[in-house]
Amino acid sequence: MPFVNIRITREGATAEQKKQLIEGATQLLVDVLGKNPATTFVIIDEVETDNWGIGGQNVTELRAAAKNSSTLV
Repeated sequence: MPFVNIRITREGATAEQKKQLIEGATQLLVDVLGKNPATTFVIIDEVETDNWGIGGQNVTELRAAAKNSSTLV
């Protein structure tokens, strides 16, 4: 019983995109490991950018800094 957990930032992934992620992850397990798709679980967790950190900063701050630096150029 495979379990796949996909975590993405909550920034507007559409229902169709999520459907494609679920189908694609399931098919990958079928193709590579021969797993039964009927017993394959795929969970998508959407995380607020304030709750996702990289290099000591949250993604909200990193994106704001990147946006501000690109407007100065």
